[in-house]
Amino acid sequence: SGYFLVGLPDAAVKESEQRIRSALKNCGFAIPYSPITINLAPADLRKEGSAFDLPIALGILAAQGHFDQEWLNNFVIVGELSLDGKIRSINGSLSISTLTSEKKIKNIIVPDKNAREAAIVDGVNVYALKSLTQAIELLSGNIEMVPVRLDKEKIFSIAGQYLLDMSEVKGQAHAKRALEIATAGGHNVIMVGNPGSGKTMLARRIPTILPPMTFEEAIETTKIHSVAGAIEKKHGLTAQRPFRSPHHTISHAGLIGGGQFPTPGEVSMAHNGVLFLDELPEFQRNVLEVLRQPLEDGVVTISRVAGTIAYPARFMLVSAMNPCPCGYHGDPERECKCTPHMITRYRSKISGPLMDRIDIQIPVPSVKYSDIQSPTASESSDEIRKRVVSARARQFRRLSKHGLFSNSELGQKLIKKYCKRTKEAEALLESAFKRLKLSARAYTRILKVALTIADLDNSEIIQPVHISEAIQYRMLDRENPNF
Repeated sequence: SGYFLVGLPDAAVKESEQRIRSALKNCGFAIPYSPITINLAPADLRKEGSAFDLPIALGILAAQGHFDQEWLNNFVIVGELSLDGKIRSINGSLSISTLTSEKKIKNIIVPDKNAREAAIVDGVNVYALKSLTQAIELLSGNIEMVPVRLDKEKIFSIAGQYLLDMSEVKGQAHAKRALEIATAGGHNVIMVGNPGSGKTMLARRIPTILPPMTFEEAIETTKIHSVAGAIEKKHGLTAQRPFRSPHHTISHAGLIGGGQFPTPGEVSMAHNGVLFLDELPEFQRNVLEVLRQPLEDGVVTISRVAGTIAYPARFMLVSAMNPCPCGYHGDPERECKCTPHMITRYRSKISGPLMDRIDIQIPVPSVKYSDIQSPTASESSDEIRKRVVSARARQFRRLSKHGLFSNSELGQKLIKKYCKRTKEAEALLESAFKRLKLSARAYTRILKVALTIADLDNSEIIQPVHISEAIQYRMLDRENPNF
């Protein structure tokens, strides 16, 4: 055909020839019969995706003299072409726009549906185009277009309005208090309760009490969603904290990310938000084990023959489980049919190293009828969030010099430095450690949670009341020291 494409293109890039030929023909142009070689540089880097269609087509037209080639030096151009010459949306336009800004290029041409996403980056003129013809007219100087502008303040204002609210949850005061502490300190949490007790209802409302996203966090999160093709098209910016709830049948690649050309998994899609794992023991053990790296490092590294990609994965892990296989162990109303061996085997599906990364363990009992019918209004998410934001601010002032953001990230050295406690608090902790036969990991978890409770109380030192409350959030350790 006289059309040669070099530079390690993948199948989608190789197939661009037919899309480009048809698009040019339907727009009144044609690829010349003389040989054409398109070089995708650098030659040793694999090129993937359909975003090369539009720049290749415009490069061919510029070489034919349809417009001044110098215009191309002022633009970054991306977009997939349909056969009739329309420009289709692509993935990753925010990352491309960010790179455009870093390279000091002022203008970028993107598909119309990607314009709001790309316009998040300051200092770049984003031109939203719908067709190849429109692109040619713009580069020829025949039309003038106004760059897309984004009202970021309005987007964040809308993002702060949640459809769900903690005030809708009847009863469960103990669980709501525990979740307030978890969000205040960035602690991972597991809820244990009977079916229908409200574990999922509580989990879905956790983003409403987390601190509002900063602009930097929103950019990070939007980039990941953009690469995954899951961007919120209406606003272009993901300004609400993500809540991801994968089904327990998910594969390890779906959770951690993967594919021939690795794409983000659920742990990265939950970056700066919440990853909720309902029915935790039902997940395959090998799937749960891959959580250990992102929980420890806040990043997940995926290695393939084509290369290695690191995606950020800093999230709050919220999990839920029944107390036993039948779900009614400890329920005063319904009889549990499980033997102690069955209960032990059920709970042992969750490995020790994973439980080691969960700071708060809370019971979620069945809701009483009196709580459901109570006319007393519960606290709203806004009221709880104010206290959470205040506690996070204290932690930031304390930990920012160490590159940390919350108490949950404290290591042994910093725990010793910052978890200052009264003699009475120390005596209470020692007594609980001996009487309840707590493990060393439970000891450090109790101290970190107690520090967060002290932050919520605006206390500079951990008091006995903070220690006693923190001990209450180790229910599984108290029931089974070997869990």
